[in-house]
Amino acid sequence: MYEKGKGVPQSDEEAVNLYRKAAEQGFAGAQSNLGMMYMYGKGVPQSDEEAVKLYRKAAEQGYAEAQSNLGFMYRMGKGVPQSDEEAVELYRKAAEQGYSVAQFNLGTMYEEGEGVHQSDEEAVELYRKAAEQGFAEAQSNLGFMYEMGKGVPQSDEEAVKLYRKAAEQGNAVAQFNLGAMYDKGKGVPQSDEEAVKWYGKAAEKGLEEAQNKLGWMYENGRGVNQSDEEAAKWYGKAAKQGKATEKKLT
Repeated sequence: MYEKGKGVPQSDEEAVNLYRKAAEQGFAGAQSNLGMMYMYGKGVPQSDEEAVKLYRKAAEQGYAEAQSNLGFMYRMGKGVPQSDEEAVELYRKAAEQGYSVAQFNLGTMYEEGEGVHQSDEEAVELYRKAAEQGFAEAQSNLGFMYEMGKGVPQSDEEAVKLYRKAAEQGNAVAQFNLGAMYDKGKGVPQSDEEAVKWYGKAAEKGLEEAQNKLGWMYENGRGVNQSDEEAAKWYGKAAKQGKATEKKLT
């Protein structure tokens, strides 16, 4: 409640104090939460090493969120030597408990063939489990698998359904991809107006590719009134970022 400022003035320091008291009594949830505070430097000096220690204590008690978070630390090599194999093992433990974040993360490991044999089919199965729990990133990635026909029969219609579910939760990559489906008329009737709508939502969230595409729509008067000024504005925002996303874009 202190961390979120619910019913009390928000205070990371008070949150840390209380998480620590519970963590010292062996409460796994508090150990995991305190690990997060160290990971992000909220109410304490940032320390990946302290975060790892706390995640490990909770993970050893079978706490799924901590297993997943510890897997992430191994995946990134933060506070521990980098190890995809360790990450996979920890993600799997949490995924088997139905933890959607771990199911998604393990799915990405299978899709990329990192720490485990590459398998689109395994990736799809895991993305689907997380997607069915409403996890937006998994819905977006599963949509991409359907659009590309990776591990599933190719289906633009299924891709659109999944992109829409994630997009309506505010996932920028899914918003962009849904815009692209309308732009190309894939799985939906072609509509410049709908394309602009979804590109715009993703662009407002800072997605470089969406900003660039929205600029192009304004430059060419596609789905909006032609405007060189608006085009320049969005091209400029994209140019300032100057980096490619690692997420799945159509």
